[in-house]
Amino acid sequence: MLVLAIDTSTPAVTAGVVAVDGSGVETRGERVTVDARAHGELITPHALAAAEAAGVTLKDLDAIVVGVGPGPFTGLRAGMATAAALGHALGLPVYPVCSLDALAADVEPGEGAFLVLTDARRREVYWAAYDAAGQRTDGPHVQRPADLETDVKVAAGDGALLYAEALDVRPVEPRFPSPAGLVKAARNALLAKETPAPLTPLYLRRPDAAEPTAPKRVTTP
Repeated sequence: MLVLAIDTSTPAVTAGVVAVDGSGVETRGERVTVDARAHGELITPHALAAAEAAGVTLKDLDAIVVGVGPGPFTGLRAGMATAAALGHALGLPVYPVCSLDALAADVEPGEGAFLVLTDARRREVYWAAYDAAGQRTDGPHVQRPADLETDVKVAAGDGALLYAEALDVRPVEPRFPSPAGLVKAARNALLAKETPAPLTPLYLRRPDAAEPTAPKRVTTP
């Protein structure tokens, strides 16, 4: 099974073509650019370039996997909209995965329990906790590092690098979700050909915009 994997939940613009079967996953082609302002500009060209690097066309794909966050609104919607549009145009199922789970899938075995943290800006992190087998045990959440109470001392993700001292954790790879990690997180659903869950973004924060209140009454003296 050939899968296009897309993620724009972090500053990395990620796309790759990954082969998956009962024995594991293999990345056939990928394009990754770390640029928090280029998600909308680069994600489609990256998807096409990844397919070319894999020696296939988009018509050869069997499914699409997309990271649904947590992540900032503007970047996250670029990848999700692209995945949805390609899935509709090509008649392919689109599988959503938590981007933190994709990071967790690439953590080397043997680290024990660990955290995954990504930069949520505003001096906050998106985070989730995982057991030694890589299964999520808590989260995802958005929180200030100083308010995160945990005994876990190993953490992956760019948030772990940014706040290693504040959190007293040892950063480990990976820093950003990879195409292989995204497909690993969706592997069981892909192989079982399950009906994909709805494409629901994990924003976690309430919108900054607020509905206007009723206008104040103006009375004449």
